[in-house]
Amino acid sequence: MEFEHLKTSIKKVGFETARKESETYLELVLVRQHLSPLLAALDGLFGSSVWPSGNALTPEIQEVIKGFGGIMQGQTLYFWHNENSFVFAMLWPWQDGEHITVKLAKL
Repeated sequence: MEFEHLKTSIKKVGFETARKESETYLELVLVRQHLSPLLAALDGLFGSSVWPSGNALTPEIQEVIKGFGGIMQGQTLYFWHNENSFVFAMLWPWQDGEHITVKLAKL
């Protein structure tokens, strides 16, 4: 999965604030009105989310995302990997019900 393509695709969905960006990381805040297009884009790039799902996260996935705050109930995680890298997207809804933090990373 090409990370620059992922970042570009996600930015096109629309966002309110860009917090951080590097070659291997992107953190944005978006408003709820952009959530459906974001989920459609992520589903197209990653396939279905791994959290929430009917399955528990593997220890490998838990270890990879631990340094980014992990994942909890009410949050969403998309995850992809091959033998050389891990790419994931984390969606963290705010308590205000309007904003969502989106974290994209490649390790």
